[in-house]
Amino acid sequence: MDETRRDRDTEGRARNARPRDGLGRPLPYGAPGVERQPEGVVRTPEETVREAQRLLDAGMPFHAHEVFEDAWKSGPVAERELWRGLAQLAVGLTHAARGNATGGARLLRRGAAALAEFTSVRPYGIGVDGLIGWAEELAGRVAAGGGGAADGRAVSAEPVDAAAEAPCLRPPVP
Repeated sequence: MDETRRDRDTEGRARNARPRDGLGRPLPYGAPGVERQPEGVVRTPEETVREAQRLLDAGMPFHAHEVFEDAWKSGPVAERELWRGLAQLAVGLTHAARGNATGGARLLRRGAAALAEFTSVRPYGIGVDGLIGWAEELAGRVAAGGGGAADGRAVSAEPVDAAAEAPCLRPPVP
């Protein structure tokens, strides 16, 4: 790979071809990485939730966010805020697992706020109330552990274990 040129996908769009780790961080060219999620996959809502949960449970929230992003971009307009909010929760967990306290807490809270309009609906069996509570609790812990710089820069905190902190998207029905 000629590193002086930009990586391009098959359609010619700029796309970083460097391998990624489980949290989506770029690795050096040639390093072993985690297989990336294909972009633009249209899944049913059930497939989306199932695949995202599998990735979250595996400690790969960055990859789960890409699954939610596909649903956000391809789903009905009325559901876009649901999928966007779920994607933000996954990215918030990604940042928290990378040790970015400020970004992690901010995205967890933003995702929770986006899901608020769905609390009475429980779309596709997703436990929205539980996810909002999970996100607010984790955001509080992450923010307390990392604080933030006076100039607003992210401060490194003790990274959370993404797999251990993974939310349950569909809680058992009582």
